[in-house]
Amino acid sequence: MPANTWWKNGIVYQIYPRSFQDSNGDGVGDLRGIASRLDYLVDLGINAVWISPIFPSPMADFGYDVSDYCGIHPLFGSMEDFDHLIAEVHRRGLKLILDFVPNHSSDRHPWFKESRSSRNNPKRDWYIWRDPKPDGSPPNNWVSNFGGSAWQFDEATGQYYYHAFLKEQPDLNWRNPELRQAMHNVLRFWLDKGVDGFRVDVIWHLIKDAQFRDNPRNPAWHPDRPEIESLLQVHSNDQEEVHDVIAGMRRILDEYKDRVLIGEIYLPTDRLVTYYGKDLSGAHLPFNFQLIQAAWNARAISHLVNEYEAALPEGAWPNWVLGNHDQPRIAARIGAEQARVAAMLLLTLRGTPTMYYGDEIGLPRVEIPPNRVQDPWEKNEPGLGFGRDPARTPMQWDGSTFAGFSTVQPWLPLGPDHEHDNVEALSRDSGSILSLYRQLIRLRRSTPELAIGDYHPIPTESPAFAFLRTYGEGRRVVVLNVSGEPTAAKLVSVPDGLRVKLSTYLDRVGEAVGVNVALRPNEGLVLG
Repeated sequence: MPANTWWKNGIVYQIYPRSFQDSNGDGVGDLRGIASRLDYLVDLGINAVWISPIFPSPMADFGYDVSDYCGIHPLFGSMEDFDHLIAEVHRRGLKLILDFVPNHSSDRHPWFKESRSSRNNPKRDWYIWRDPKPDGSPPNNWVSNFGGSAWQFDEATGQYYYHAFLKEQPDLNWRNPELRQAMHNVLRFWLDKGVDGFRVDVIWHLIKDAQFRDNPRNPAWHPDRPEIESLLQVHSNDQEEVHDVIAGMRRILDEYKDRVLIGEIYLPTDRLVTYYGKDLSGAHLPFNFQLIQAAWNARAISHLVNEYEAALPEGAWPNWVLGNHDQPRIAARIGAEQARVAAMLLLTLRGTPTMYYGDEIGLPRVEIPPNRVQDPWEKNEPGLGFGRDPARTPMQWDGSTFAGFSTVQPWLPLGPDHEHDNVEALSRDSGSILSLYRQLIRLRRSTPELAIGDYHPIPTESPAFAFLRTYGEGRRVVVLNVSGEPTAAKLVSVPDGLRVKLSTYLDRVGEAVGVNVALRPNEGLVLG
Protein backbone atom coordinates (compact mmCIF):
# COMPACT_ATOMS: atom_id res chain seq x y z
CA MET A 1 0.00 0.00 0.00
CA PRO A 2 1.63 3.32 -1.03
CA ALA A 3 2.58 5.79 1.71
CA ASN A 4 0.34 8.47 0.23
CA THR A 5 -2.84 6.44 0.72
CA TRP A 6 -5.38 8.82 2.25
CA TRP A 7 -5.99 6.75 5.38
CA LYS A 8 -2.25 6.58 6.02
CA ASN A 9 -1.27 10.22 5.73
CA GLY A 10 -4.63 11.71 6.71
CA ILE A 11 -6.40 12.54 9.96
CA VAL A 12 -9.73 10.95 10.91
CA TYR A 13 -12.29 13.06 12.82
CA GLN A 14 -15.07 11.26 14.69
CA ILE A 15 -18.49 12.90 14.85
CA TYR A 16 -21.14 11.72 17.29
CA PRO A 17 -24.09 12.80 15.11
CA ARG A 18 -26.55 13.50 17.94
CA SER A 19 -24.14 16.10 19.29
CA PHE A 20 -22.47 17.90 16.37
CA GLN A 21 -25.09 20.24 14.87
CA ASP A 22 -28.87 20.38 15.04
CA SER A 23 -30.36 21.78 11.82
CA ASN A 24 -34.11 21.43 12.54
CA GLY A 25 -34.54 22.65 16.12
CA ASP A 26 -35.31 19.38 17.90
CA GLY A 27 -32.25 19.48 20.15
CA VAL A 28 -30.54 16.54 18.42
CA GLY A 29 -27.82 16.75 15.79
CA ASP A 30 -28.46 15.47 12.28
CA LEU A 31 -27.00 14.93 8.81
CA ARG A 32 -27.94 18.37 7.49
CA GLY A 33 -26.23 19.81 10.52
CA ILE A 34 -23.02 17.91 9.76
CA ALA A 35 -23.14 19.09 6.15
CA SER A 36 -23.47 22.69 7.30
CA ARG A 37 -20.24 22.42 9.32
CA LEU A 38 -18.00 20.77 6.72
CA ASP A 39 -16.16 24.00 5.96
CA TYR A 40 -15.08 24.13 9.61
CA LEU A 41 -13.57 20.65 9.20
CA VAL A 42 -11.80 21.69 6.00
CA ASP A 43 -10.38 24.72 7.80
CA LEU A 44 -9.32 22.54 10.72
CA GLY A 45 -7.37 20.40 8.28
CA ILE A 46 -8.74 16.90 8.82
CA ASN A 47 -9.05 14.46 5.91
CA ALA A 48 -11.82 12.03 6.80
CA VAL A 49 -15.07 12.18 8.75
CA TRP A 50 -16.21 9.13 10.71
CA ILE A 51 -19.87 9.26 11.74
CA SER A 52 -21.25 7.14 14.56
CA PRO A 53 -24.43 5.15 13.71
CA ILE A 54 -27.20 6.93 11.80
CA PHE A 55 -29.35 3.89 10.95
CA PRO A 56 -32.96 3.23 11.97
CA SER A 57 -32.95 2.17 15.61
CA PRO A 58 -35.19 2.11 18.69
CA MET A 59 -32.26 3.95 20.34
CA ALA A 60 -31.96 1.62 23.32
CA ASP A 61 -28.20 2.21 22.96
CA PHE A 62 -28.34 5.37 20.82
CA GLY A 63 -28.02 3.76 17.42
CA TYR A 64 -25.87 0.77 18.31
CA ASP A 65 -29.08 -1.27 18.24
CA VAL A 66 -29.79 -1.28 14.49
CA SER A 67 -33.22 -2.21 13.15
CA ASP A 68 -32.39 -1.57 9.46
CA TYR A 69 -28.80 -1.67 8.22
CA CYS A 70 -29.64 0.02 4.92
CA GLY A 71 -31.64 3.03 6.05
CA ILE A 72 -31.37 6.37 7.85
CA HIS A 73 -33.08 7.10 11.17
CA PRO A 74 -35.61 9.95 10.70
CA LEU A 75 -34.03 11.67 13.70
CA PHE A 76 -30.94 12.25 11.56
CA GLY A 77 -32.78 12.94 8.30
CA SER A 78 -33.43 10.95 5.15
CA MET A 79 -31.47 8.97 2.60
CA GLU A 80 -31.58 12.11 0.45
CA ASP A 81 -29.88 13.97 3.30
CA PHE A 82 -27.22 11.27 3.42
CA ASP A 83 -26.67 11.46 -0.34
CA HIS A 84 -26.34 15.24 -0.01
CA LEU A 85 -23.84 14.84 2.82
CA ILE A 86 -21.58 12.39 1.02
CA ALA A 87 -21.63 14.57 -2.11
CA GLU A 88 -20.65 17.63 -0.07
CA VAL A 89 -17.93 15.67 1.77
CA HIS A 90 -16.41 14.50 -1.50
CA ARG A 91 -16.76 17.91 -3.13
CA ARG A 92 -14.45 19.26 -0.45
CA GLY A 93 -11.89 16.53 -0.97
CA LEU A 94 -12.77 14.77 2.28
CA LYS A 95 -13.61 11.09 2.89
CA LEU A 96 -16.62 9.62 4.72
CA ILE A 97 -16.38 6.62 7.06
CA LEU A 98 -19.52 5.00 8.46
CA ASP A 99 -19.97 3.01 11.64
CA PHE A 100 -20.86 -0.64 10.95
CA VAL A 101 -22.46 -2.55 13.84
CA PRO A 102 -22.28 -6.25 12.91
CA ASN A 103 -21.98 -7.93 16.30
CA HIS A 104 -25.61 -7.38 17.26
CA SER A 105 -28.81 -5.94 15.88
CA SER A 106 -31.84 -4.48 17.59
CA ASP A 107 -34.35 -6.96 18.95
CA ARG A 108 -36.81 -5.15 16.66
CA HIS A 109 -34.86 -5.96 13.53
CA PRO A 110 -36.98 -8.10 11.15
CA TRP A 111 -34.27 -10.76 11.24
CA PHE A 112 -34.59 -11.17 15.00
CA LYS A 113 -38.37 -11.08 14.90
CA GLU A 114 -38.21 -14.04 12.53
CA SER A 115 -35.50 -15.76 14.54
CA ARG A 116 -37.47 -15.68 17.79
CA SER A 117 -40.79 -16.65 16.12
CA SER A 118 -40.01 -20.37 16.33
CA ARG A 119 -37.15 -22.82 16.73
CA ASN A 120 -37.70 -23.93 13.14
CA ASN A 121 -37.58 -20.51 11.49
CA PRO A 122 -34.90 -20.29 8.74
CA LYS A 123 -33.35 -17.31 10.55
CA ARG A 124 -33.24 -19.02 13.96
CA ASP A 125 -29.53 -19.69 13.51
CA TRP A 126 -28.82 -16.08 12.52
CA TYR A 127 -28.70 -15.36 16.26
CA ILE A 128 -27.24 -17.25 19.22
CA TRP A 129 -29.81 -19.44 20.96
CA ARG A 130 -29.06 -22.00 23.70
CA ASP A 131 -31.07 -24.27 25.95
CA PRO A 132 -31.24 -23.51 29.66
CA LYS A 133 -29.27 -25.57 32.12
CA PRO A 134 -31.33 -28.38 33.71
CA ASP A 135 -32.28 -26.03 36.55
CA GLY A 136 -33.54 -23.42 34.07
CA SER A 137 -30.63 -21.04 34.60
CA PRO A 138 -28.64 -19.39 31.76
CA PRO A 139 -26.38 -21.57 29.58
CA ASN A 140 -23.18 -20.19 31.13
CA ASN A 141 -21.85 -17.40 33.36
CA TRP A 142 -21.19 -14.78 30.69
CA VAL A 143 -21.92 -11.21 31.77
CA SER A 144 -23.24 -8.33 29.70
CA ASN A 145 -20.91 -5.39 29.12
CA PHE A 146 -23.66 -3.24 30.64
CA GLY A 147 -24.11 -5.43 33.73
CA GLY A 148 -26.19 -8.50 34.53
CA SER A 149 -26.39 -11.81 32.70
CA ALA A 150 -25.63 -11.80 28.98
CA TRP A 151 -28.50 -14.27 28.44
CA GLN A 152 -32.17 -13.41 28.06
CA PHE A 153 -34.82 -16.11 28.35
CA ASP A 154 -37.47 -16.17 25.64
CA GLU A 155 -40.72 -17.62 26.98
CA ALA A 156 -42.21 -18.35 23.56
CA THR A 157 -39.49 -20.76 22.43
CA GLY A 158 -38.03 -21.85 25.76
CA GLN A 159 -34.43 -20.88 24.98
CA TYR A 160 -32.02 -18.11 25.92
CA TYR A 161 -30.51 -15.71 23.43
CA TYR A 162 -27.11 -14.13 23.93
CA HIS A 163 -26.55 -10.37 24.15
CA ALA A 164 -23.07 -9.03 24.88
CA PHE A 165 -24.62 -5.63 25.58
CA LEU A 166 -28.29 -4.75 26.27
CA LYS A 167 -31.02 -7.40 26.05
CA GLU A 168 -32.40 -5.23 23.25
CA GLN A 169 -29.17 -5.99 21.32
CA PRO A 170 -29.15 -9.73 20.52
CA ASP A 171 -25.84 -10.96 19.11
CA LEU A 172 -25.73 -12.16 15.53
CA ASN A 173 -24.28 -15.58 14.73
CA TRP A 174 -21.32 -14.98 12.41
CA ARG A 175 -20.74 -18.72 12.15
CA ASN A 176 -23.84 -18.83 9.91
CA PRO A 177 -22.87 -18.37 6.22
CA GLU A 178 -26.24 -16.88 5.26
CA LEU A 179 -25.88 -14.21 7.94
CA ARG A 180 -22.38 -13.43 6.69
CA GLN A 181 -23.65 -12.99 3.16
CA ALA A 182 -26.46 -10.71 4.30
CA MET A 183 -23.99 -8.51 6.18
CA HIS A 184 -21.60 -8.45 3.22
CA ASN A 185 -24.50 -7.15 1.16
CA VAL A 186 -24.94 -4.35 3.70
CA LEU A 187 -21.32 -3.34 3.18
CA ARG A 188 -21.80 -3.34 -0.60
CA PHE A 189 -24.95 -1.21 -0.28
CA TRP A 190 -23.01 1.62 1.39
CA LEU A 191 -19.88 1.15 -0.69
CA ASP A 192 -22.00 1.51 -3.82
CA LYS A 193 -23.19 4.83 -2.40
CA GLY A 194 -19.59 5.99 -2.26
CA VAL A 195 -18.74 5.47 1.40
CA ASP A 196 -14.94 5.43 1.81
CA GLY A 197 -14.75 2.91 4.59
CA PHE A 198 -16.13 1.54 7.84
CA ARG A 199 -15.31 1.62 11.50
CA VAL A 200 -16.51 -1.80 12.69
CA ASP A 201 -18.03 -1.82 16.16
CA VAL A 202 -16.63 -4.34 18.73
CA ILE A 203 -15.02 -6.34 15.94
CA TRP A 204 -13.25 -8.66 18.40
CA HIS A 205 -16.63 -9.88 19.69
CA LEU A 206 -17.92 -11.34 16.42
CA ILE A 207 -17.09 -14.99 17.15
CA LYS A 208 -17.73 -16.72 20.47
CA ASP A 209 -16.40 -19.96 21.87
CA ALA A 210 -18.11 -22.82 20.01
CA GLN A 211 -18.55 -24.76 23.26
CA PHE A 212 -19.87 -21.76 25.25
CA ARG A 213 -17.61 -22.53 28.20
CA ASP A 214 -17.81 -20.45 31.37
CA ASN A 215 -15.45 -17.50 31.59
CA PRO A 216 -13.00 -17.75 34.52
CA ARG A 217 -13.32 -15.41 37.47
CA ASN A 218 -11.09 -12.34 37.58
CA PRO A 219 -9.27 -12.47 40.95
CA ALA A 220 -8.37 -8.78 40.69
CA TRP A 221 -11.95 -7.55 40.37
CA HIS A 222 -13.43 -5.15 42.93
CA PRO A 223 -17.14 -4.33 43.35
CA ASP A 224 -16.50 -0.67 42.52
CA ARG A 225 -15.57 -1.76 39.00
CA PRO A 226 -18.09 -2.71 36.24
CA GLU A 227 -19.51 -6.22 36.59
CA ILE A 228 -18.16 -7.20 33.15
CA GLU A 229 -14.66 -7.06 34.66
CA SER A 230 -15.56 -9.71 37.24
CA LEU A 231 -14.82 -12.36 34.60
CA LEU A 232 -11.90 -12.81 32.22
CA GLN A 233 -13.40 -12.69 28.73
CA VAL A 234 -11.44 -15.61 27.32
CA HIS A 235 -14.39 -17.45 25.75
CA SER A 236 -16.86 -14.68 24.87
CA ASN A 237 -14.61 -12.72 22.51
CA ASP A 238 -11.23 -12.66 20.70
CA GLN A 239 -11.59 -16.17 19.27
CA GLU A 240 -9.19 -17.32 16.57
CA GLU A 241 -11.97 -17.84 14.01
CA VAL A 242 -12.83 -14.13 14.08
CA HIS A 243 -9.94 -13.43 11.73
CA ASP A 244 -11.68 -15.37 8.93
CA VAL A 245 -14.76 -13.20 9.45
CA ILE A 246 -12.71 -10.00 9.24
CA ALA A 247 -10.83 -11.23 6.17
CA GLY A 248 -14.23 -11.77 4.54
CA MET A 249 -15.19 -8.15 5.20
CA ARG A 250 -11.83 -7.00 3.91
CA ARG A 251 -12.35 -8.87 0.65
CA ILE A 252 -15.57 -6.93 0.11
CA LEU A 253 -13.79 -3.61 0.58
CA ASP A 254 -10.98 -4.72 -1.70
CA GLU A 255 -13.54 -5.04 -4.51
CA TYR A 256 -13.68 -1.23 -4.40
CA LYS A 257 -10.90 1.31 -4.87
CA ASP A 258 -9.04 2.85 -1.94
CA ARG A 259 -11.43 1.99 0.92
CA VAL A 260 -10.49 1.46 4.57
CA LEU A 261 -11.55 -1.08 7.20
CA ILE A 262 -11.09 0.05 10.81
CA GLY A 263 -11.79 -2.24 13.75
CA GLU A 264 -12.77 -1.28 17.29
CA ILE A 265 -10.65 -3.47 19.56
CA TYR A 266 -9.94 -3.17 23.28
CA LEU A 267 -7.18 -5.75 23.73
CA PRO A 268 -3.56 -5.82 24.91
CA THR A 269 -1.00 -4.93 22.24
CA ASP A 270 0.05 -8.50 21.46
CA ARG A 271 -3.57 -9.44 20.70
CA LEU A 272 -4.49 -6.15 19.05
CA VAL A 273 -1.89 -6.50 16.30
CA THR A 274 -3.23 -9.92 15.26
CA TYR A 275 -6.24 -8.05 13.84
CA TYR A 276 -4.14 -6.84 10.92
CA GLY A 277 -4.69 -10.43 9.80
CA LYS A 278 -2.53 -13.02 8.12
CA ASP A 279 -0.47 -11.29 5.42
CA LEU A 280 -2.29 -8.04 6.36
CA SER A 281 -5.60 -9.46 5.14
CA GLY A 282 -7.58 -8.15 8.14
CA ALA A 283 -8.38 -4.63 9.25
CA HIS A 284 -6.29 -1.89 7.68
CA LEU A 285 -6.36 -0.11 11.06
CA PRO A 286 -7.18 -2.10 14.20
CA PHE A 287 -7.93 0.84 16.50
CA ASN A 288 -5.11 1.39 18.98
CA PHE A 289 -6.56 2.73 22.24
CA GLN A 290 -3.36 2.44 24.30
CA LEU A 291 -3.17 6.22 24.89
CA ILE A 292 -6.74 6.28 26.21
CA GLN A 293 -5.89 3.69 28.82
CA ALA A 294 -2.31 4.74 29.64
CA ALA A 295 -0.96 6.07 32.89
CA TRP A 296 -0.04 9.64 31.95
CA ASN A 297 3.71 9.78 32.59
CA ALA A 298 6.77 9.68 30.35
CA ARG A 299 7.87 6.17 31.32
CA ALA A 300 4.45 4.61 30.70
CA ILE A 301 3.87 6.43 27.41
CA SER A 302 7.36 5.65 26.13
CA HIS A 303 6.90 1.98 26.99
CA LEU A 304 3.53 1.61 25.29
CA VAL A 305 4.62 3.45 22.12
CA ASN A 306 7.80 1.41 21.79
CA GLU A 307 5.98 -1.84 22.59
CA TYR A 308 3.35 -1.11 19.95
CA GLU A 309 5.91 -0.15 17.30
CA ALA A 310 7.86 -3.36 17.99
CA ALA A 311 4.74 -5.53 17.84
CA LEU A 312 3.43 -4.29 14.48
CA PRO A 313 3.56 -6.89 11.71
CA GLU A 314 5.85 -6.04 8.81
CA GLY A 315 4.11 -3.56 6.52
CA ALA A 316 1.31 -2.78 9.00
CA TRP A 317 0.42 0.89 9.44
CA PRO A 318 -0.01 2.16 13.03
CA ASN A 319 -2.75 4.40 14.38
CA TRP A 320 -3.48 6.33 17.57
CA VAL A 321 -6.65 7.46 19.35
CA LEU A 322 -7.01 9.87 22.31
CA GLY A 323 -10.77 9.79 22.83
CA ASN A 324 -14.11 8.57 21.56
CA HIS A 325 -17.81 8.39 22.43
CA ASP A 326 -17.26 5.63 25.01
CA GLN A 327 -14.37 7.11 26.99
CA PRO A 328 -13.83 10.14 29.25
CA ARG A 329 -12.69 13.27 27.44
CA ILE A 330 -8.90 13.65 27.34
CA ALA A 331 -9.12 17.08 29.02
CA ALA A 332 -11.21 15.51 31.79
CA ARG A 333 -8.73 12.71 32.27
CA ILE A 334 -5.40 14.57 32.34
CA GLY A 335 -6.36 18.25 32.68
CA ALA A 336 -6.58 21.15 30.27
CA GLU A 337 -2.83 21.88 30.27
CA GLN A 338 -1.79 18.31 29.49
CA ALA A 339 -4.55 18.04 26.87
CA ARG A 340 -2.38 20.39 24.76
CA VAL A 341 0.61 18.07 25.18
CA ALA A 342 -1.62 15.11 24.28
CA ALA A 343 -2.67 16.89 21.09
CA MET A 344 0.98 17.26 20.07
CA LEU A 345 1.62 13.60 20.89
CA LEU A 346 -1.35 12.39 18.85
CA LEU A 347 -0.44 14.47 15.81
CA THR A 348 3.28 13.72 15.74
CA LEU A 349 3.44 9.96 16.41
CA ARG A 350 3.85 7.63 13.45
CA GLY A 351 0.50 6.44 12.16
CA THR A 352 -3.02 7.63 11.46
CA PRO A 353 -4.45 9.85 14.22
CA THR A 354 -8.16 9.84 15.06
CA MET A 355 -9.55 12.97 16.70
CA TYR A 356 -12.83 13.10 18.61
CA TYR A 357 -15.11 16.07 17.99
CA GLY A 358 -14.76 18.77 20.63
CA ASP A 359 -11.32 17.71 21.85
CA GLU A 360 -9.89 20.46 19.65
CA ILE A 361 -11.72 23.03 21.78
CA GLY A 362 -10.78 21.30 25.03
CA LEU A 363 -14.28 20.09 25.93
CA PRO A 364 -14.13 18.92 29.56
CA ARG A 365 -16.19 16.36 31.42
CA VAL A 366 -19.66 17.84 31.56
CA GLU A 367 -21.57 16.79 34.67
CA ILE A 368 -24.96 15.26 33.89
CA PRO A 369 -27.75 15.83 36.44
CA PRO A 370 -29.50 12.58 37.41
CA ASN A 371 -32.72 13.65 35.70
CA ARG A 372 -30.88 14.13 32.39
CA VAL A 373 -28.92 10.87 32.27
CA GLN A 374 -29.35 9.16 28.90
CA ASP A 375 -26.73 6.39 28.83
CA PRO A 376 -28.17 2.90 29.43
CA TRP A 377 -24.90 1.73 31.03
CA GLU A 378 -25.17 4.47 33.68
CA LYS A 379 -28.81 3.53 34.24
CA ASN A 380 -27.93 -0.17 34.64
CA GLU A 381 -24.92 0.39 36.91
CA PRO A 382 -25.50 3.83 38.45
CA GLY A 383 -22.97 5.62 40.58
CA LEU A 384 -19.81 3.83 39.41
CA GLY A 385 -18.80 6.79 37.27
CA PHE A 386 -18.56 4.93 33.98
CA GLY A 387 -21.50 6.61 32.25
CA ARG A 388 -20.68 7.83 28.74
CA ASP A 389 -22.94 10.91 28.59
CA PRO A 390 -20.17 13.31 29.73
CA ALA A 391 -18.20 12.49 26.56
CA ARG A 392 -21.19 13.00 24.26
CA THR A 393 -22.31 16.54 25.07
CA PRO A 394 -23.05 18.99 22.24
CA MET A 395 -20.34 20.73 20.23
CA GLN A 396 -19.93 24.32 21.36
CA TRP A 397 -19.86 26.62 18.34
CA ASP A 398 -20.48 30.06 19.84
CA GLY A 399 -21.44 31.88 23.02
CA SER A 400 -25.19 31.97 22.45
CA THR A 401 -27.70 30.33 24.78
CA PHE A 402 -27.45 26.91 23.17
CA ALA A 403 -23.88 27.36 21.90
CA GLY A 404 -24.88 27.53 18.23
CA PHE A 405 -25.66 23.82 18.38
CA SER A 406 -29.44 24.23 18.44
CA THR A 407 -32.23 26.74 18.88
CA VAL A 408 -33.68 24.70 21.78
CA GLN A 409 -32.33 22.90 24.83
CA PRO A 410 -30.00 20.13 23.58
CA TRP A 411 -30.53 16.46 24.37
CA LEU A 412 -27.56 16.63 26.79
CA PRO A 413 -26.32 19.63 28.80
CA LEU A 414 -23.70 22.02 27.50
CA GLY A 415 -20.43 22.65 29.30
CA PRO A 416 -20.60 25.23 32.09
CA ASP A 417 -18.20 27.62 30.30
CA HIS A 418 -19.64 27.31 26.81
CA GLU A 419 -20.00 31.09 26.54
CA HIS A 420 -16.19 31.29 26.45
CA ASP A 421 -15.05 27.80 25.41
CA ASN A 422 -16.44 27.60 21.91
CA VAL A 423 -15.19 27.56 18.33
CA GLU A 424 -15.98 31.22 17.66
CA ALA A 425 -14.20 32.55 20.74
CA LEU A 426 -11.24 30.19 20.57
CA SER A 427 -10.73 30.98 16.88
CA ARG A 428 -10.09 34.61 17.88
CA ASP A 429 -7.56 33.57 20.53
CA SER A 430 -4.15 32.97 18.96
CA GLY A 431 -3.05 31.06 22.07
CA SER A 432 -6.07 28.75 22.39
CA ILE A 433 -6.08 24.97 22.17
CA LEU A 434 -8.03 25.28 18.91
CA SER A 435 -5.24 27.45 17.48
CA LEU A 436 -2.75 24.82 18.65
CA TYR A 437 -4.67 22.02 16.92
CA ARG A 438 -4.83 24.03 13.69
CA GLN A 439 -1.08 24.71 13.74
CA LEU A 440 -0.26 21.11 14.63
CA ILE A 441 -2.36 19.82 11.77
CA ARG A 442 -0.85 22.28 9.31
CA LEU A 443 2.63 21.29 10.45
CA ARG A 444 1.83 17.59 10.14
CA ARG A 445 0.35 17.97 6.67
CA SER A 446 3.30 20.01 5.41
CA THR A 447 6.02 17.82 6.95
CA PRO A 448 6.57 14.33 5.47
CA GLU A 449 8.61 13.33 8.51
CA LEU A 450 5.54 13.76 10.71
CA ALA A 451 2.95 12.50 8.22
CA ILE A 452 4.58 9.31 7.00
CA GLY A 453 8.12 9.21 8.38
CA ASP A 454 9.81 6.58 10.54
CA TYR A 455 9.78 6.60 14.34
CA HIS A 456 12.88 6.37 16.55
CA PRO A 457 12.75 6.61 20.37
CA ILE A 458 15.11 9.05 22.12
CA PRO A 459 16.09 8.12 25.68
CA THR A 460 15.83 10.92 28.26
CA GLU A 461 16.49 11.15 31.99
CA SER A 462 13.61 13.44 32.84
CA PRO A 463 9.81 13.47 33.05
CA ALA A 464 9.80 14.06 29.30
CA PHE A 465 9.07 11.74 26.39
CA ALA A 466 11.10 12.31 23.24
CA PHE A 467 11.29 10.74 19.81
CA LEU A 468 12.71 11.35 16.35
CA ARG A 469 10.74 11.26 13.11
CA THR A 470 12.69 10.81 9.86
CA TYR A 471 11.85 10.81 6.17
CA GLY A 472 14.66 10.81 3.62
CA GLU A 473 17.13 13.42 4.87
CA GLY A 474 14.45 15.19 6.92
CA ARG A 475 14.49 15.14 10.73
CA ARG A 476 11.98 16.27 13.32
CA VAL A 477 12.40 15.84 17.07
CA VAL A 478 9.41 15.85 19.44
CA VAL A 479 9.93 16.48 23.17
CA LEU A 480 6.94 16.37 25.53
CA ASN A 481 6.92 17.35 29.19
CA VAL A 482 4.11 15.21 30.57
CA SER A 483 4.37 16.81 33.99
CA GLY A 484 3.34 20.06 35.61
CA GLU A 485 6.90 20.96 36.60
CA PRO A 486 9.66 22.57 34.52
CA THR A 487 12.32 20.17 33.33
CA ALA A 488 15.32 19.87 31.09
CA ALA A 489 15.43 16.97 28.67
CA LYS A 490 18.91 15.79 27.71
CA LEU A 491 18.58 14.35 24.22
CA VAL A 492 20.89 11.62 22.97
CA SER A 493 22.01 11.28 19.34
CA VAL A 494 19.94 14.08 17.85
CA PRO A 495 20.79 16.34 14.88
CA ASP A 496 22.69 19.60 15.48
CA GLY A 497 21.24 23.03 14.91
CA LEU A 498 17.72 22.30 16.09
CA ARG A 499 15.20 25.10 16.27
CA VAL A 500 11.68 25.22 17.63
CA LYS A 501 9.08 24.62 14.93
CA LEU A 502 6.13 24.61 17.31
CA SER A 503 5.51 24.84 21.05
CA THR A 504 2.28 23.92 22.79
CA TYR A 505 2.50 27.43 24.26
CA LEU A 506 2.47 28.73 20.66
CA ASP A 507 5.62 30.79 21.13
CA ARG A 508 9.41 30.15 20.83
CA VAL A 509 9.19 29.48 17.08
CA GLY A 510 12.67 29.74 15.57
CA GLU A 511 14.43 29.54 18.94
CA ALA A 512 17.67 27.55 18.82
CA VAL A 513 18.01 24.62 21.24
CA GLY A 514 20.87 22.29 22.12
CA VAL A 515 20.97 18.74 23.46
CA ASN A 516 19.64 20.03 26.80
CA VAL A 517 16.14 21.22 26.01
CA ALA A 518 14.45 23.40 28.61
CA LEU A 519 10.74 22.68 28.91
CA ARG A 520 8.20 24.68 30.84
CA PRO A 521 5.46 22.86 32.77
CA ASN A 522 3.06 21.05 30.42
CA GLU A 523 5.09 22.01 27.34
CA GLY A 524 5.67 20.07 24.17
CA LEU A 525 8.05 21.06 21.37
CA VAL A 526 8.53 20.05 17.76
CA LEU A 527 12.14 20.72 16.75
CA GLY A 528 13.80 20.68 13.37
